[in-house]
Amino acid sequence: MSIFSKIAAGEIPSYCCAADDEFYAFLDINPMAKGHTLVIPRREVDYIFDLEDDELARLHVFAARVARAIKKVIPCVKVGEAVLGLEVPHAHIHLIPMQSERDMLFSNPKLQLPAEEMQAVADAIRANFQG
Repeated sequence: MSIFSKIAAGEIPSYCCAADDEFYAFLDINPMAKGHTLVIPRREVDYIFDLEDDELARLHVFAARVARAIKKVIPCVKVGEAVLGLEVPHAHIHLIPMQSERDMLFSNPKLQLPAEEMQAVADAIRANFQG
């Protein structure tokens, strides 16, 4: 079981931003920007393009709803989307609030935000999520 599966199952604490029976969104604990969120399918699949076509489409629709909630909470020009998938063997989408394309460079230093701020951001995104 991947760390992301354990997070989605509630076995490991996370800053949940949105969830349903099929997908789970939570704040990245090493964020590139305030509001950096990971969106995963609850079903454990390593490679995002190994998801069934309809499941991949639903994952992106769910991620779009999360991105709209992030944009309501975090002042940004747009919410960028990235799929890398090498660091954790579980398909996931990064949603990153950005002011410029440079904000999407994964080589940028990561932020260290206090737990209270992380929780407040997650709560605000969840409150604005249109499930």
